[in-house]
Amino acid sequence: MSNNNEAITIRFRCPAELEGKIPEPVPASMGLPGWLKAMPTQAFNAMSNREEDTVKRCPPFVDAMTSGFLLPLVCDLKVENGEMTWDNDLPAGGALEFPRSPVGFHDESQVAGSPLFEPDRFVIKFVNLWTIEAPAGYSLFFTHPVNRFDLPFTTLTGLVDCDLFRDGWVHFPARWHDTNFNGVLPKGTPVAQCFPVKRENWVAQTAAMTPDETSRAQELSNRMSREPGLYRRQFRS
Repeated sequence: MSNNNEAITIRFRCPAELEGKIPEPVPASMGLPGWLKAMPTQAFNAMSNREEDTVKRCPPFVDAMTSGFLLPLVCDLKVENGEMTWDNDLPAGGALEFPRSPVGFHDESQVAGSPLFEPDRFVIKFVNLWTIEAPAGYSLFFTHPVNRFDLPFTTLTGLVDCDLFRDGWVHFPARWHDTNFNGVLPKGTPVAQCFPVKRENWVAQTAAMTPDETSRAQELSNRMSREPGLYRRQFRS
């Protein structure tokens, strides 16, 4: 068993020919967007008529963005009038064949009957050239980079048992929602974020609060309103 101070390793491996030629996955704490770094910690709230904290000072908002790992776009992706092009100068594969394009496509029929379906609209798939190995008993929860509403696509969410499926590619289907986007999505742009999830059996237990629990909840609520930053100081691990 590990303690809270012991690091657990997620192993990312790429074909030997690609080492140093494609961007590496990074801890999410190293991939924060410029807008978060630039935004103020406080802004004027017209409803309360005072300066109040922005989401930059919201620990749950920021902690979600800095947890896990970010998977990067393999190369620049140019989008012009709905057409995607790229120049991906990768060496030829050796003992292992690998995809050479940064994106693939799913036919619309694969999402028929879901909210993702749009006639004559493919679902794109970001190509990932890193195999991912989790420790025994762990899965990886893949999703859109957290709170990255600025990105012109939305990556679909999936759960992969990467302790068992560790020698194959995990690619990332996504819906390109900004049909007016024209420009270049730069190499290294995060296209997915992953979180290790330990596989355990869980059950839900519901009950009415006891008098003691009610008292504690009310006391905490009062303290939260009186003491700004209480969660960050006292309850953040």
